[in-house]
Amino acid sequence: MTADKPPAGEDLSVFAGVRDWIFDLDDTLYPPESGVFTAVMNRIRAYTARVTGVAAEGAVALQRDYAARYGTTLRGLMEEHGVDPQDFLAEVHAVDHSVLAPHPALAAALTSLPGRKFVLTSGTHAHVGATLSCLGIADRFDGIFDIVDAGYLPKPAEATYAAFLARFSVEPTAAAMFEDTPRNLVVPRALGMRTVLVVGRETPMPEVLAADFVTADLAGFLTHLTGALPG
Repeated sequence: MTADKPPAGEDLSVFAGVRDWIFDLDDTLYPPESGVFTAVMNRIRAYTARVTGVAAEGAVALQRDYAARYGTTLRGLMEEHGVDPQDFLAEVHAVDHSVLAPHPALAAALTSLPGRKFVLTSGTHAHVGATLSCLGIADRFDGIFDIVDAGYLPKPAEATYAAFLARFSVEPTAAAMFEDTPRNLVVPRALGMRTVLVVGRETPMPEVLAADFVTADLAGFLTHLTGALPG
């Protein structure tokens, strides 16, 4: 397992033959230090408090419990409180995306990466669009699969990955998955995908059994990887 960019000589041969590159959105295509997903999470907890009637501290605990048991807070609120998912999604993603600046290095790395690129997210198409536009990479992707496409069943549900693979005719043994949440790499790894955990620069490098690599520099990792692929 490798931290940050693989050093010279690191064996990247596992990526040979990859035709499809799949990326989570939040805290993956942009760093957690940007604060965008923190803003989303704050709105999720405020929504949870309002819907359930619990105090702020209780809402934080409840949100964490739902996320752990159901995969997302939304799924927990739907199952336990009958929340309208469209109302939830519109409210929690009403954040300021403009704090994200264009990322030329990431744009160039994605352009150079051979094959198709996809976003697989528990967010919405609108949130993806706003985020990618601010990063200057909206035109680098061949498809987006959001929580609505997944029938509101979030990762790491096997059915969600199966639906994504079927929608875009992706062969998992010829694909790679980039994620910031370790548990969301378990199914991709089991399906035969190459897996990369993306972490923040201030995050201690964890040992993740389902990750082939760990990086705190997605653009640098992709650039190095592309240079190491057979011509």
